[in-house]
Amino acid sequence: MPDDLADMVSVRYMVDDVDAAVDFYTKHLGFTLRMSAAPAFAEVARGRLRLLLSGPRSSAGRPMPDGTVPAPGGWNRIHLIVPDIAAEVERLRAAGLTFRNDIVTGPGGQQILLVDPAGNVVELFQPAAA
Repeated sequence: MPDDLADMVSVRYMVDDVDAAVDFYTKHLGFTLRMSAAPAFAEVARGRLRLLLSGPRSSAGRPMPDGTVPAPGGWNRIHLIVPDIAAEVERLRAAGLTFRNDIVTGPGGQQILLVDPAGNVVELFQPAAA
């Protein structure tokens, strides 16, 4: 895992429960906890991906000037490559995790949308055979 933040790609997800999000990403998707200031914030990483998990008490969770409060659950997502999508889906379903859809096959491969505890989406993708 790179130590220099300049060598990492950073993505922020708003979450309802920082500890639940850390558990989800580290237990089920192979992320490593880099730093925790729960319940406000935590940072997990997988390879060069740095995922910033911001709870309601984080600075990123503060209301905007118009009163809008940042919330989880949009359609933007991180994209994780998996070698066997069917086996990965079976493993995650057995762990009680939720998906937004079923496996979809397209010209580039297969994908499915996994939902984290706050409603954020993680795309699992298996590239098509060359």
